[in-house]
Amino acid sequence: MTSIDTGLFTADDGAARCRWCQASEAYRHYHDQEWGFPVTDDRRLFEKLCLEGFQAGLSWLTILNKREAFRAGFANFEAEQVARFKASDVTRLLADAGIVRHRGKIESTINNAKRVIELRREFGSLAAYAWAHEPAASSRPTEMTLAALRAATTSPESIAMSKDLKKRGWSFVGPTTVYAFMQAMGLVNDHLDGCHVRARALQTRAALPPQGTLALRGSVSRT
Repeated sequence: MTSIDTGLFTADDGAARCRWCQASEAYRHYHDQEWGFPVTDDRRLFEKLCLEGFQAGLSWLTILNKREAFRAGFANFEAEQVARFKASDVTRLLADAGIVRHRGKIESTINNAKRVIELRREFGSLAAYAWAHEPAASSRPTEMTLAALRAATTSPESIAMSKDLKKRGWSFVGPTTVYAFMQAMGLVNDHLDGCHVRARALQTRAALPPQGTLALRGSVSRT
């Protein structure tokens, strides 16, 4: 009889985790302390949207290993500073071996920083805008199995958010990229059933205000 693949693995500490974080200690720390926990801090939300764009065609582990270099190169993803980057900054970043040197993605990050500022004028914060796209709990799978996770590459909400961002002039924000952003920033909890982090992430979300009413400028950051 074939055993069911749960998508989990047990690490040296005896805890069950989502198997995608098995590759390294740093990856497991990211899984345990960041991925799936709700974030309402604009800087971190902007950073994640940018880095998800850079990830296209690569693994998240590649980007995670370069994250500090990205932060150094992009002024810690402070949108107001990045929005002022000039052609000389693009040239500087293209020469930076610590990041992914892709002209289109670098220029997209600068463009998107300007769009963040516009969103803040309309919505008060990037957090307010992003969390307005949080899926209703009733639309989520009742069990987060490996099959459910594999099927969850987009959602109606990520498609809608992607479409709206593109209308507003953003780039590198396709529906899959936006859904990965939602997974990481806790708008959805895609830790598998049986993962020791799933309940803690759910509890953290439950401690926040209801959908669409999260504090506009506060943060629930996990680093």
